[in-house]
Amino acid sequence: MTTTTVVHLLRHGEVYNPDRILYGRLPDFHLSDRGQQMAELAAEWFEGHDVAALFSSPLDRTQETAVPLQKRLDLPVTLDDRLIESANRFQGMSLSARSVRDPRVIRRMYNPFRPSWGEPYTQIVARMVEAIKVARQAAWGREAVCVSHQLPIWMARRAAENKRLWHRPDRRECNLASVTSLTFADQRLTSVSYAEPAAELYTDGMALPGA
Repeated sequence: MTTTTVVHLLRHGEVYNPDRILYGRLPDFHLSDRGQQMAELAAEWFEGHDVAALFSSPLDRTQETAVPLQKRLDLPVTLDDRLIESANRFQGMSLSARSVRDPRVIRRMYNPFRPSWGEPYTQIVARMVEAIKVARQAAWGREAVCVSHQLPIWMARRAAENKRLWHRPDRRECNLASVTSLTFADQRLTSVSYAEPAAELYTDGMALPGA
């Protein structure tokens, strides 16, 4: 008989970011009030799931998203650096349509397939795969939740579905507080599914890529 294990990749909720900074790995970017509501809805979505292990990226917004789930499940949160946001050389900048004329931006845009402005897609996949393996082992025969960020989750999904890693950022299916679920039969991936527990809180523009 095979053992079925599910690893859920939960994206964090909305971040308070009035200046629209590309915050990346910067500290002190916390969930907004709506982001807190999103985290609560995500925690409700897991009601009835047999979650045995809870992991989080070490950044503030992911740890805060994990809190409602931690309280419901009465589980410790294990911080895993491999779940962290991807490195990005535009971190700390406020990007807009006019940014494409900024020399600091232009000189980094020479290779969208790697990408040249940030952590290589292959490197993101490698660390996410290792984090998923650890989560799967910790929850063997049950379910695990890993709270992470949009691009790392999207890269893990693209790799799981055997799709090319380079992509259009505006076509990522990984909204705020969404859940991408990987189901395994022993070590073999059998299915990938997607859900949006906080969809009722989305507003115009919120589906655009964040971090």
